[in-house]
Amino acid sequence: MKSERTSKLQVHLLFWILYYLLEAYLDFYWSRYQFPDFKWQIRLQNTLILELGYFLIKMPLAYSLLYVYEKVHLRIFFKYLLYVLIIIFAVLGHRLFTHYIIYPYIYEAIETLDGKQPSGFINGFVAFNSFMDLIFMVGLVFGVEITRQKNLLKDQISQLKSEKLDQELTMLKAQINPHFLFNTLNNIYGMALKKADETPDVILQLSKIMRYNIYEAAEKRISIEKDIENIKDFIQIQKIRHHHLTVNLTIDLDNPSQEISPLILIQFVENAFKHGVSESLGETFIHIDIQLRNGILTYFIENSKEEKANEHSTRIGLKNIRRQLELLYPKHLLSVEDQSDRYIVKLIIDFHGTPSR
Repeated sequence: MKSERTSKLQVHLLFWILYYLLEAYLDFYWSRYQFPDFKWQIRLQNTLILELGYFLIKMPLAYSLLYVYEKVHLRIFFKYLLYVLIIIFAVLGHRLFTHYIIYPYIYEAIETLDGKQPSGFINGFVAFNSFMDLIFMVGLVFGVEITRQKNLLKDQISQLKSEKLDQELTMLKAQINPHFLFNTLNNIYGMALKKADETPDVILQLSKIMRYNIYEAAEKRISIEKDIENIKDFIQIQKIRHHHLTVNLTIDLDNPSQEISPLILIQFVENAFKHGVSESLGETFIHIDIQLRNGILTYFIENSKEEKANEHSTRIGLKNIRRQLELLYPKHLLSVEDQSDRYIVKLIIDFHGTPSR
C-alpha cells in the first residue's frame, strides 16, 4: 500500500511539473504579443507568478473531481450535479484571479476582449475561455490517473497469475515426491529385514535426493548439471533395487550452468521405472540421452515394458508432466510413443524462447 501511494505521488508530481512548464511557456510566448513593451525578464517573472496562482485553483479542482469520481457514491444525477457545481466554483475563482489580480496588479492593464473593448468580470466569452482552460487540465489529470490505475491493475493481475502458477506448480510437484519417498522407504524397510548389504548405500542415496527435493527444488531454477546429478542418484537407488536392469545414461552438455526448472526431467525417469521396469518380470532396460546444444535441450528416454502394462496410471503421470511443461516452457515439444514392448519419450526445450518467471 505504501509503495502504491509513493508511485501515485511520483506520477502526479511529474505531471504537475511538466504541466506547469508547458503553461508557463505558452503564457510567456503569448505575452510577447499582448505586452510587447515589457522586458522579457518582467514577462517571465509575471508568467511564473500567475501560473502559480492558477495552480491554486486548478489543483483543488482536479483532486476534488477525482475524489468525487473515486470515493463519493451517489446516484448518477446527483454525482453529475456535484461535478457541475465544483466546476462552476472553479470557473468563478479563475475569473476572479484573472480579472481582479492578474490584469490590474501583474500586467497593470485592463482586461479587454479584442484589445479595445474592456471585459467585464464575467460574460459568455471569457467564462468559456476559463472553462476550457480548466477542463483541459482536468482531462489531462484524469487521463494520467486512469492510465496509472490501469497499469497498476495490470501489474496486480500479472502478479496474481504468477502466484497462481507457482501454487499450481508446487501442487503438481508435491503429487510426485511423496510417492517416490514412500515407495523407497518401503523398499529400505524390506532390505533392512533381509539385512541386505546395500541398505546403507540406498539410505545415503535417498538422503541426497531428499536434500535436493527440500532445498534445491525449492528454487524456481537451478543449473541443469545439478538436476542431472539428482537423476543419477535416483538411478543408483533403482539399480540397487532392480538387479536385472540395464541403464544407459548419455550426457552431452555444452553449458552445464544452463538453468532449468527442478524436478522436470526426473519425472520421465520416474515414469520409466514405475510403468516400465517395475511392471516387467524379465530383463529390462532404460536408455537416457541428454544433450544441450546452443540453448536447446534434447531429452530422450526409451524403456522396456510389459505388453499388458497399466496404461491408466501412465496417462495420469504424463498429464501431470504435460501441465508443468505448459506452465514453464510453452514452446516445448514433447512426443510419447507407446509401442507394444517399450515407451519412447522425446522432449525438446528451447531455452531462448522461455519466458522469465
